[in-house]
Amino acid sequence: MGRLWISTRRHGVGGTAERMMALDPHSAPASQARPAAPRASDTSRASAAPPWRRWVGRPWFVPLLVVVLLGQMAVAMVTTAVQQTPTIDEPVYVGTAAEYLHEHRLRHNPEHPPLGKLVIGAGVALADPHVDRSFTGDQGRLGRHLLYESGNDPWRLMLFARLPVIVLTLLFGLTVFAFARELAGPVGGLAALGLYAFSPDLIAHGSLATLDVPAAGFVLTSVWLVWRARRRPRWCVPLAGVALGAALATKMSMLAAVPVLLALTALSVWCARPATEPRRRALVRAVGGVGVVALAAVAVVWAAYLVVDPRLRWTPEQPVPVVHGLRGLVVDLLPFPEAYRDGVRVQFAFENHPWQGFLFGRLYTGSLWYYLPAALLVKTPLGMLALWAAGVVALVAVRRLRPVATYLLVPTGALLAAAMLGSRDFGTRYAVFVPMFLAVAAGCVLAVRRRWVPVAAGALVLFVAVSSVRTYPYYLPYSNEAFGGPQKTRLRLHDSNVDWGQDLGRLAERLRERYPGERVWLVYKGSGVPSFYGIRAADPRKVPVGEVRGLLVVSDSSAAKATGRLAELIDSSRPIDTVGHSITIYRR
Repeated sequence: MGRLWISTRRHGVGGTAERMMALDPHSAPASQARPAAPRASDTSRASAAPPWRRWVGRPWFVPLLVVVLLGQMAVAMVTTAVQQTPTIDEPVYVGTAAEYLHEHRLRHNPEHPPLGKLVIGAGVALADPHVDRSFTGDQGRLGRHLLYESGNDPWRLMLFARLPVIVLTLLFGLTVFAFARELAGPVGGLAALGLYAFSPDLIAHGSLATLDVPAAGFVLTSVWLVWRARRRPRWCVPLAGVALGAALATKMSMLAAVPVLLALTALSVWCARPATEPRRRALVRAVGGVGVVALAAVAVVWAAYLVVDPRLRWTPEQPVPVVHGLRGLVVDLLPFPEAYRDGVRVQFAFENHPWQGFLFGRLYTGSLWYYLPAALLVKTPLGMLALWAAGVVALVAVRRLRPVATYLLVPTGALLAAAMLGSRDFGTRYAVFVPMFLAVAAGCVLAVRRRWVPVAAGALVLFVAVSSVRTYPYYLPYSNEAFGGPQKTRLRLHDSNVDWGQDLGRLAERLRERYPGERVWLVYKGSGVPSFYGIRAADPRKVPVGEVRGLLVVSDSSAAKATGRLAELIDSSRPIDTVGHSITIYRR
């Protein structure tokens, strides 16, 4: 009754919800809970509280841990960025970003909107590379020409291009912390941030000049702002639209989130209505909120294109495929620039291509609907998987968390379903939003009021941290202990899960140190130029098998899909060394 009296004195007697929250302090979010005046019994309880709770109560402790967690993530990402050579996609984005900066034209890489490449371009501008404005090749050659044929230092240029993505990845970590803290208090926020900061997938792809992490982070930010719009719709609704537009202006695959975000916006604005407001007016307000989000998102997409070229000149470097039927109608109705719509057409053409996949030793053509869940099972730390599952259960089981379950689980499910239906089984980077959203969900476990919950959650986060640190600095080929660790990933997955061309520099160093003067035969899957790093090698597939003697060096992605002569060469050779868990050296 004392708690009820305090609540009525502070808030008035009028609301049933306020009285219920006062009677049951666990029914209110931790960020809203207000302690009653201290009593003797409260003092004795505080002295008996576990030490970690007393530490969390100190004003400097939580900010310090946030800095430590993000600091170690920054060190891991910068180290990875410094040591890795360009992956397959990076030169395309870096070359296009340089073209944006120096030519102010939309020509290459239409299948991805400009914003992510403009972010990368901020680093490219700082590096100030020499750009050959007379170059007329395709987008694949564009990046290699900039990196290796224009007098630039590819190591320096790639590092500068990666740094803005690293900064964005760290900022999205703050979003994860703030979202989880709002739901489950500071300890829940720290648990969520711990999972985020030690996620091998987020470290691996957050340290590359690619678009996957920025796009996923913008969607998460939009969802968080839509959730906050339940209390502050006036400010949060337009900001959510801006974040959604940033996601759409970074990767077109984020279009799958648009219907979900608009529906959640309507729900949030409806929930924010005053109790006395007529339903019809509340409905109009909800529809208006949806319109604000949609208009803001469209404006951001247009702004991204206008920043590149205010005249919106669109001269595609290659023919744009024609899309018929329902897909073609949807593309024509998109309220975006023609360059964006042509990019969507290119993406649909990619979906019609019979790509090759590799899963658990099986080479196949086409796609498997369960590929991404299986790949996530392999490449996610075991402790993280356990906390994800516990977080989902907490969202459904804890009454006061059920409203946010829709905001966390439905966007994740929609984006994952869209990615699973795609034809490109190339890696968990297509589902890199999963460790972001489910980190917030996992933090909600700390909202469960059981004494053993913080201890169990802390132990699992520590398990994740140990597993992540053990793979340093080889985060791209990470797999968890149940599947043999990073050295065994190549047996189960391929492409950006294992070998994305990132270890060409390490290979050059290994050949110089351990195998000087030996004949090298190389099958490399990547965008780097081996000769630039001092690797003198020939292609073993272009000569008779009997002439291949010495060292046979094969990228693990190429080995996973090897057929014909390459398969015969590998089967008749002896593996003697590995480089970065992504390249295998054989002796012939």
